Amino acid sequence: MSPEPSDVVVVGIGADGWDGLSPAARKAVAGAKVLMGSKRQLDLVPGEFERVAWPSPLVPALPALFEKYRDVCVLASGDPMFHGIGTTLVRLLGSRVTVIPHPSSVSLACARLGWALNEVEVVSLVGRSPDLLRPALTPGRRILVLGGDPATVAEMAGPITVLEQLGGPAERVYQWSGESADPLCVIAAEYAGSAYSRVPGLPDDAYETDGQLTKREVRAISLSTLAPLPGQLLWDVGAGSGSIAIEWARTHPTCRAIAVEQDVVRAERIQRNAAALGVPGIEVHLGRAPEVLEGLEKPDAIFIGGGLTVPGVMQTCWDALGAGGRLVANAVTLESEAVVAQWYERLGGDLVRIAVNRGSSVGKFTGWRPHMPVTTWSVTK
Repeated sequence: MSPEPSDVVVVGIGADGWDGLSPAARKAVAGAKVLMGSKRQLDLVPGEFERVAWPSPLVPALPALFEKYRDVCVLASGDPMFHGIGTTLVRLLGSRVTVIPHPSSVSLACARLGWALNEVEVVSLVGRSPDLLRPALTPGRRILVLGGDPATVAEMAGPITVLEQLGGPAERVYQWSGESADPLCVIAAEYAGSAYSRVPGLPDDAYETDGQLTKREVRAISLSTLAPLPGQLLWDVGAGSGSIAIEWARTHPTCRAIAVEQDVVRAERIQRNAAALGVPGIEVHLGRAPEVLEGLEKPDAIFIGGGLTVPGVMQTCWDALGAGGRLVANAVTLESEAVVAQWYERLGGDLVRIAVNRGSSVGKFTGWRPHMPVTTWSVTK
C-alpha cells in the first residue's frame, strides 16, 4: 500500500508573523484550505481561510480534527519540532505531515545573548512543575527556560534575563526586577549557586527520611548495577524514602521511575523528596507488593529494597522484566538473605556483600563505626 499523500503542512511562525515567513512557508499557507493554530497565531496571517482555533484540551481532540479536515496548514510557534505541536502531529499522522520550521525562540534567545546554542541547557516548564528546573541548576550553567514564571525561576535560579516577543516588533530584552512579563517570553539564567551532582550517591541528608533510606554508598553501588539508560523505566519496590527511584530519574531527563510503597506517610514523603530533588514526575503507587504491581507499565529495571520475604514478590518482579531487564535486590536480614540465596542458586547473577564503616569520634580520638552489611544480588534476564 502506498503512503497516504501529505495533506497537513506545519509551518513555524514567529512573533513577526507573515513578514517573517520564508517564501516556501508563505506558499504552504496560501495553498491551504484550512488554517489551524492558536487564536494568536491565526491572527498573524492575512487571507481568506477556514480558520480553526485549537480546542481545549488539545491532544484528545486532534484525531477527530484531522479526520474531518484535509489540506490543512497548521501554524506553530518557532520550530514545530522543538517542544512543539509538530512532534505530536507526526506521531499521530505520520507521512501525512510536512514540516516547514522557523527559528526557535531558543535560537533567537542565544543570538540576542551571544550564547552558544550547543552549550545551553533548555528546560520547558510549559504545563509542567517548576521543580523540573532543579537538576539543571549547576554552577556556571547557562539555562533557558520556556513557559516559566519569572518570579518562580528567579527564586530558584537567581538573577534572570527576560526576552519577550523575540523576532517581533515588540521585542524586549531586559534584566528582570519584579515587573510583569509578556507570556510569550524566554527566561535566561546563569546559575551561580551550589548544587547536587546527577551522579548517584547523593548525601543522605539530601532526603527527608524516617530512617528507611538506602544509604549513600550502597545506593551508589545499587544504581551503578541497575545501569539507568535514557528513556528507561524503573520499578522501586519497597521504596522507603524514594532515593533509588529519585536518583535513577535524575541521571537523565527521560528516565522514569515508579516507586511502590505500602505506608501512606512514606509515600507522601517520597513525593516531597522527588519534588525537592527535581524529579516530580516520579509515580508513587500506594499498596502492598506483589498485588500493587499488577497492571503497572513493564519496567526495564527493578530494584527491590523491601518486601523480599513476602510470597510472590520476587517471582512477580522477575516475570515483569523483558529480555535484557535488570533486577537488583538488597537484603539486610538473614530471612531476606535466604530468599536472595535461593534465587541466586536458581538464576545466577552477581552476589556482593557491602560493608561500610564510617569514621566517628571515640572520645578524643577517631574510630570506625560499622553499618549493617548489605547483601546485593543483581541479575540480567
